[in-house]
Amino acid sequence: MKRFSKVVVAGALAASMILFAGCGGNDNADANKDANAGAENQESTVLKVGTNAEFAPFEYVNEEDGTTIEGFDIDLINAIAADQGMTVEVENLEFDGLIMALQNGSIDAAIAGMSVKPDRAEQVDFTETYYDAGLNIAVAADDDSIASEEDLAGKVVTAQQGTTGADKAMELKDAGVVADVKLLANINVCMMALANGEVDAVIMDIPVNNKYVAAHPDEVKIAADIVAEEPEQFAIAVAKGNTELLEKLDAGLANVKADGTYDALLDKYFGAAE
Repeated sequence: MKRFSKVVVAGALAASMILFAGCGGNDNADANKDANAGAENQESTVLKVGTNAEFAPFEYVNEEDGTTIEGFDIDLINAIAADQGMTVEVENLEFDGLIMALQNGSIDAAIAGMSVKPDRAEQVDFTETYYDAGLNIAVAADDDSIASEEDLAGKVVTAQQGTTGADKAMELKDAGVVADVKLLANINVCMMALANGEVDAVIMDIPVNNKYVAAHPDEVKIAADIVAEEPEQFAIAVAKGNTELLEKLDAGLANVKADGTYDALLDKYFGAAE
């Protein structure tokens, strides 16, 4: 099973080794071995990480350059990788495609504000959790009709597809509480639907809703928190059975928590160390 992705020195060096291997005896064979060893020494271990950069402050695209992926999760996985002697390559994927990407080996790990849930744990392995989250309800700034989860009765709500917010919205629909649910691609599309009057409320992870509200206080506000029976916890996912990488990530996470890096990132993105 593929454990890590490798960046190797290839091309002309490999071709020249094959050419010289056919031109001599043991000396050339020894030289070929030495060349191969040299190429191996130039390898650097790269951790291919999948995310969905539409979940600020955990992961998002820098607004100024439009390409750089930033956020709490990104800084955290870079710190963990550095602690374990790895470098990170981040790939921006649809949230719903992250588990499949792990399973087919196109990425090594996924960090995307991904909650540990039983159904996901059947498909991938999770590290120790790194963030305790929860859900809340955002509404239009001038809407005073919703001040609790119970006030969603008869309303139309939205959430990001594939998230625990979507699970909660569908739970409310199945229970006959909300009138309808619109599952959309990301927080921005959800908030656009709210602004256009297509929905009455947005159910999302607390830090994500709060981040958006802080940036748009004249447009939206937080109406209420949703009380959950169990805490929602985020973790890093790897392919099922990839214990080697899982152990490295757990070790790196423990180390960045111990050396103060984790608390510094909490302060950077959420305003205070937790």
